[in-house]
Amino acid sequence: MNNSNSSDTQFAIIPDRQSIETVQRDIRFFPTQNDSPTLLSRDQVAAWNLDGYLGPLDVLDADEAISLRDYFDQLLADTMAEGKDSYSISSAHLKHARVWDLLQHPKLVSYVSDLLGENVIGWGSHFFCKMPGDGKRVDWHQDCSYWPLTPTKAVTVWLAIDDADLDNGGMEVFTGSHQHGLIDFDMTESDSGNVLDQVVHEPEKYGQHRFTPVRAGQVSIHSDLLVHGSAPNQSDRRRCGLTLRYCPADVTAYLGWEKKGVIVAGSADSEKWPGAERPASLAN
Repeated sequence: MNNSNSSDTQFAIIPDRQSIETVQRDIRFFPTQNDSPTLLSRDQVAAWNLDGYLGPLDVLDADEAISLRDYFDQLLADTMAEGKDSYSISSAHLKHARVWDLLQHPKLVSYVSDLLGENVIGWGSHFFCKMPGDGKRVDWHQDCSYWPLTPTKAVTVWLAIDDADLDNGGMEVFTGSHQHGLIDFDMTESDSGNVLDQVVHEPEKYGQHRFTPVRAGQVSIHSDLLVHGSAPNQSDRRRCGLTLRYCPADVTAYLGWEKKGVIVAGSADSEKWPGAERPASLAN
């Protein structure tokens, strides 16, 4: 699999805390105002504003889902052969053409545009892959606490590579928690078993717990302010999801993150989002 070797493809999976804190951000939920959505229904848009979460939504058919899983199987094998772990495939659209193309999948872009408007940037892509019996978990957190973006209008599309359920560590959310701004969190130690490094305690104070199984080829979408996480994979089945991150083009990125951005719908100010290039590829 051919990867881009540009330094512009290298971004830390977890940004430096001190650097994030230098960015002045407008942290609050911005409800969607869209009376004529293209792919979502009006009820789904209303549910988004209320819950900060939608899913599952269909994207890939069965053959496409199998093809994507086969692709990821090889990508994971190559990654682990390099001595890296199953969580290390980050900013993947800048390195792998297949992921770049997925970021711009017409159905995904239509879902996201219904929520974010006509001018949309795709800026992130990260495989979260829990191997069978994986003891790691993702503690309760809000995505926006990690991201040098303002205002907080970003969304994550969680695309299932494998079927995800509670047994293999599927993602759980607290709907409504996106209405509380930035919620206090504690930092966790590197040996704690947490894939990330933050934990929001007592998330039930902020929303209603929900878990929805997501089949391979389906997606869920969540706000960057939604509290979510996932338990360890206790099963004998892998659980991989590809997170694809989007924001409206009026969002400003700091710490060089504008270099990640790809215009997936409409247009953008070239000073805010100069536009990353599709990685060269022979096989992917």
